[in-house]
Amino acid sequence: MAETESYPPIDPTNFDLIVVGTGLPESIIAAAASAAGKTVLHLDHNPFYGSHYSSLTLQDLTSFLRSHSEIPKINPPQSDDTTTLDVNPRPLYSDVEISSYDDSLEEHSRKFNLDLAGPRVLFCADSAVNLLLKSSANQYVEFKNIDASYIGDGNGNLMNVPDSKSAVFKDKTMKYSEKNQLNSFFKLVQGHLEAVKSVDVAVDDEKIISDEDLESPFVVFLDKMKLPPKIKSIILYAIAMVDYDQDAGESCKDILKTKDGIDRLALYHSSVGRFPNALGALIYPIYGQGELPQAFCRRAAVKGCLYVLRMPVISVHLNKDNGNYKGVKLVSGQELTSDKLVMDPSFTITSSNSPSNVSKLARGICITNSALKPDISSCLVIYPPRSLYPDQATSIRVLQLGSSLAVSPSGKFVFYISVVCDNALEGKKSLQAAIDDLFSLHSDESESKELKPTLLWSALYIQDLIEGSVGPVVMTPTPDGNLNYNDLLDATSKLFKKLYPDDEFFPETSNTDSSDKLEDDSEVVLDS
Repeated sequence: MAETESYPPIDPTNFDLIVVGTGLPESIIAAAASAAGKTVLHLDHNPFYGSHYSSLTLQDLTSFLRSHSEIPKINPPQSDDTTTLDVNPRPLYSDVEISSYDDSLEEHSRKFNLDLAGPRVLFCADSAVNLLLKSSANQYVEFKNIDASYIGDGNGNLMNVPDSKSAVFKDKTMKYSEKNQLNSFFKLVQGHLEAVKSVDVAVDDEKIISDEDLESPFVVFLDKMKLPPKIKSIILYAIAMVDYDQDAGESCKDILKTKDGIDRLALYHSSVGRFPNALGALIYPIYGQGELPQAFCRRAAVKGCLYVLRMPVISVHLNKDNGNYKGVKLVSGQELTSDKLVMDPSFTITSSNSPSNVSKLARGICITNSALKPDISSCLVIYPPRSLYPDQATSIRVLQLGSSLAVSPSGKFVFYISVVCDNALEGKKSLQAAIDDLFSLHSDESESKELKPTLLWSALYIQDLIEGSVGPVVMTPTPDGNLNYNDLLDATSKLFKKLYPDDEFFPETSNTDSSDKLEDDSEVVLDS
């Protein structure tokens, strides 16, 4: 009884919407519903915001990955008109492997802000940035640009990814002929995009790229343009950010069409120079990706959303006659009602069918004593398929971040690695291949030790990929394997429209508050 008395009662007890979990999709839905005038209660059983999208200290991240949910499994009594379903934890992580080679890191645990769902960046022109601006959530988060992007060749060499015409000509790793080919291709794409946008172009055959080419595989179109393998690799895997080996033909699980490839190039191109104090296409939130769900939670709170952390939901009530959702029961014993319920993928209710053939994603977090390059604090590294070992079927993405982004103490660097995979064995093999190419171990006394950052700590784990679903209870998706949030935000907006088809997903607001701008121009403030 003493345990339940420690939970304060929630008042009122009836809401338009109850949201369980403060991950990014749940936080966006809560903010959008609050902006639409709904009464919203936002709960989380964790003592922190962000759920699987949070940024945690070294110790907290270790505990989060290793521990199981502490929500007690209770079988509440059934009433005459209500079906009560247990809310049970659903583990999303497996094969967790944590290694420490430097005990001194524990002393600085609280100086780390480690992303559970890394690597992640935002393109300056992508939908996440647009949504931050539209919702005015940009007032609560600040960014810095990613200094550089590279492609790894598996031999320890990192080649620059040029993101503009001037960058192409400044690049010292490409031949003059390759620079001309890449610039000519960029010019072709830009001309096509301008033709499509032009009101004067009314017939398809006047477009620079034909409809037949637009529907063909992007890799086939690049071959038609006679682009050499090196340039193809840059375009496909470091700019269009394709996962699977596009040269694998029919065995490729996800072939990118030319029209989609052009759209991805357009996003990259339009991201360069959108903000005067962002030097490249990519930006990252100061203090970690966990700042994004918190920004939307703050926006929701301004609109009247009520927040309660450390409050587990133990059961869901459904109407016996029609199966419609009625309310929830908290661990405190209190029962609440609402018209609708949204839950994060950490949970499952007993009537839900567990997804079969769940896709997997291998993630790695590494801490080192130095950067890959002495003058580069943050960078993105892409290993295209087959660049590290012959049967590498997918791209491996690596994001390096330093203390300038407030994610690590001075002198330490955080690396996030991810790769989509069919199983844990395949995923761990890819992660280890990248680690072996990038870092040296403490025990490695070879002459090359000083040429690579020394690995001090690592966490390797497999995450389930689960899509959102709509039923009596709306379930949000897990973090996906993409570098940005575009697909996730698209899925989230669709869930919101299922909940509230007559309400706008964030009505336009006047974003005039510039009080959060910083004097240091190296820090990106999204105010356009």
